[in-house]
Amino acid sequence: MTATALDVDYVPSYVRDAWWSPGDGGAGTEVRDASTGELLARVSTDGLDTAAAVEHARSTGQTELGKYTFHQRALLLKELAGFLNARREELYEVSARSGATRKDSLVDIDGGIGVLFAYGSKGRRELPNATVITDGAAERLSRDGSFLGEHVYTRLPGTAVQINAFNFPVWGLLEKLAPAFLAGLPSIVKPATPTGYLAAAAVRLIVESGILPPGSLQLISGPARDLLDHLDYRDLVSFTGSASTAEKLRAHPNVAVGGVRFTAETDSLNAAILGADAVPGTPEFEAYIESLVTEVTVKAGQKCTGIRRALVPRELVDDVVAAAADRIRERVVLGDPRAAQVTMGALASTEQLDGVRGAVRELLAAGGTLALGSLEAPDVVLADGSTGPAPSGAFMEPVLLTWDNKDADALHSVEAFGPVASVVGYDSVADAVRLAARGGGSLVATVCTNDPQVAAEVLAGIAGHHGRVLILNREDAASSTGHGSPVPHLVHGGPGRAGGGEELGGIRAVLHYMQRTAVQGSPNMLTALTGIWHTGADQRFDAGHPFRKPLSELRVGDAVRSGLRTVTLADISAFAETTGDTFYAHTDQAAAEANPFFPGIVAHGYLLLSWGAGLFVDPAPGPVLANYGLENLRFITPVAAGDAIRVTLTAKKITPRETDDYGEVAWDAVLTNQDDELVATYDVLTLVAK
Repeated sequence: MTATALDVDYVPSYVRDAWWSPGDGGAGTEVRDASTGELLARVSTDGLDTAAAVEHARSTGQTELGKYTFHQRALLLKELAGFLNARREELYEVSARSGATRKDSLVDIDGGIGVLFAYGSKGRRELPNATVITDGAAERLSRDGSFLGEHVYTRLPGTAVQINAFNFPVWGLLEKLAPAFLAGLPSIVKPATPTGYLAAAAVRLIVESGILPPGSLQLISGPARDLLDHLDYRDLVSFTGSASTAEKLRAHPNVAVGGVRFTAETDSLNAAILGADAVPGTPEFEAYIESLVTEVTVKAGQKCTGIRRALVPRELVDDVVAAAADRIRERVVLGDPRAAQVTMGALASTEQLDGVRGAVRELLAAGGTLALGSLEAPDVVLADGSTGPAPSGAFMEPVLLTWDNKDADALHSVEAFGPVASVVGYDSVADAVRLAARGGGSLVATVCTNDPQVAAEVLAGIAGHHGRVLILNREDAASSTGHGSPVPHLVHGGPGRAGGGEELGGIRAVLHYMQRTAVQGSPNMLTALTGIWHTGADQRFDAGHPFRKPLSELRVGDAVRSGLRTVTLADISAFAETTGDTFYAHTDQAAAEANPFFPGIVAHGYLLLSWGAGLFVDPAPGPVLANYGLENLRFITPVAAGDAIRVTLTAKKITPRETDDYGEVAWDAVLTNQDDELVATYDVLTLVAK
């Protein structure tokens, strides 16, 4: 059988590093093909020991993941991404059963794999090759510098429970797994029942790869009502789904009073605001219509980031509806995604279809007018390419509503989670801002305008109500990832109704799965705990020049102190003439003396840096391969002609690369003058051979 074959009656779970299915006799919940109604499998967790799964994560998962550094975990994520990328066609085949077209599956499957690639890269570029992350600079807590404080991040000691929605069963799985795994936290994944078979297929491939360590990933396919009963303050729950379910989970005693960390991404009545300048015929109008139609039709509108309220100037309502209707008629072919010509598939289940139709009826009863589409069962393209009814399929035409009353409560509170949007007229920019905010907190808004003043006014008004804002105009329309596409680099989440949580956002997401702790101690102790040299900690000046040491011999605290070099007026003048930097402080004695910061003509800061390099560099070829930058540069005390400088260079941070024969070394560089006054501080970054 293939890795993704559903060859059993039940969608299996994967717990304690083994596949598990319920025994005979349990009915379970039926899961059907979204297009044909064919029975695919049953879902049940009768007899599953969730307490044992939690304990396995806390014991085996914690132990195994603790053996790896951030860089090593990042490389495993990269390897897994490559493995899944090579096998994604198998997942596409399974995904079609959920009503997803190939484009829909690309968003879900390729998008999830892309998150793995992103964190595999970011983990190596932005995190240390260690198990502890420092947060900010050390704080000096005593006059003599013998007592310091610093914030550090370490992984949580429990497990991450990830409860995912039905609409993105692969992306939801991988976008939560990647940062948790990188942090070193094992995951227990609970997908939604209607499409959990696709999540199970992805986990089957992950298990087949053999890449992830034991205990780092478990899957519960089906109800897990007692799962939170076994969690405590060591654990974290990351939820995606309805606001009502989120509130029930938040009310669980282990969350409400037991300290279980809880983050949610929930319902969202997202808005797209069309600027008054974006009239028909402009690139902005065309981009707006494309975005609106895309959000209504991709994944059959089943997107938490979908556009539910299209806010447009009142006089452009008819133009927007007509243009969107034309594009839908020209571009959208509704039917079974296994037919090549189909561009929009079914909703995930007939239950979901009933829910969307019910929400649209509620909106119509509240004053909405059906401007496009129907609630009747449509004729669709079937799998064999013919056209006809699909009585067991969850198909629905795209629907656009218009409103005479832009302040109808239902418009801003009822979400039809499918191919449905309302086109609403506004009277001014302030009115558009007010209407967008009536969503009560949203994941994303689009502002489509080529007028920077309008964009600035809207952003100032809606930013506090939204987790993300896309400014769409002619300059970025072609390159934009779109209104509804969260990217791993940016935060995904939103306030209020949207759940009040955050996911993704680059390394920010990794920190969500870690504990920030303030650590106090001596410079030597903090150096030992963090692997980063702190001012005041021991330095080794008698172990040879540190530039002669390969990475295998270099140690944090290895240092060199130069002799003094005197600065002359001729040196300053020559540097000014050679570089063209003839700023008056370096060339005009009277003007320099009039400056409150200088005693007269002073040396260029970059002259001092250059001399500093000359004072610490060992010139012969050796392990130091290249200087690739400076960080945290500050000039403190001016240096006049007749003063002298020396440099003290200390190995501050050593980061070996897992896949290369060199690593990065950050050196603490301190320039002082003949009176031991601080002249400049900075970090020198070098590449050093192992």
